[in-house]
Amino acid sequence: MSEGLPMVVPAQDLPARVRIHEVGARDGLQNEKSVVPTEVKAEFVHRLAAAGLTTIEATSFVHPEWVPQLADAEQLFPLLGDLKGVALPVLVPNQRGLDRALALGARRIAVFASATESFAKANLNRTVDESLAMFEPVVARAKADRAQVRGYLSMCFGDPWEGPVPVHQVVRVAKALMDMGCDELSLGDTIGVATPAHVQTLLAELNEEGVPTSVIGVHFHDTYGQALSNTYAALEHGVSTVDASAGGLGGCPYAKSATGNLATEDLVWMLHGLGIDTGVDLGLLTATSVWMAGQLGRPSPSRTVRALSHKES
Repeated sequence: MSEGLPMVVPAQDLPARVRIHEVGARDGLQNEKSVVPTEVKAEFVHRLAAAGLTTIEATSFVHPEWVPQLADAEQLFPLLGDLKGVALPVLVPNQRGLDRALALGARRIAVFASATESFAKANLNRTVDESLAMFEPVVARAKADRAQVRGYLSMCFGDPWEGPVPVHQVVRVAKALMDMGCDELSLGDTIGVATPAHVQTLLAELNEEGVPTSVIGVHFHDTYGQALSNTYAALEHGVSTVDASAGGLGGCPYAKSATGNLATEDLVWMLHGLGIDTGVDLGLLTATSVWMAGQLGRPSPSRTVRALSHKES
């Protein structure tokens, strides 16, 4: 990496620090066709932590038939027990998944809801309201066990079956997640169709309905090249939690039009150029993604990874 780049030029009224919620080890790998060995996944998480990431979503306690890539959750999670000062959220689909996660000492839990009926049916085989009813006792039990709970909300900006998703529809489900006790809400642009004004409109509506910006994270996919623009729009609104995936890994197995997540390196490059603190060493992070790309047998789609690794080669 060239010394002094990116040049730091702060913008007004943006957060001083952004917490990156790294999803590469879970969302990034879940759609891989060939199963990644458990030891490689553990090494991936350790390398991400060494690069300075302090929130790393580790795995998902779903039924192995749903997501075979994550069938090793019980084997993987104990391999991460030596990571101090690193939050390791795990996704749970139901009470059984929560039991498995809590039994291993997980302290951060995530549930995964949908703003649309079509995706709720495809992903959870339930209506939106039926899925919320399923999550309510899961969240209550996790909170009773003093675990922190994140509510993912997918299809917030568009749905491959239903098209545009009305803002009020998203707000209704978001409020239901917060009302049942979620500590944090992650707004997902699952198929990557959001644009900046749409992002800010949804955030404003959530604020109007009593959901504060401080509990909101954003999760953008880069299908149409809008992930960084949409992130900047969220930063302007005051959002300071951004989901990203090292190397741009990931998609969604239940939405075929969903391409990769926002690459963590691309996000860090922009944030560092804005003078926003992330705590992340971009060089170490890039090296981690190059290493992981080697494990997967293909180059990283991240533009920043490609640019920096080319300069160093």
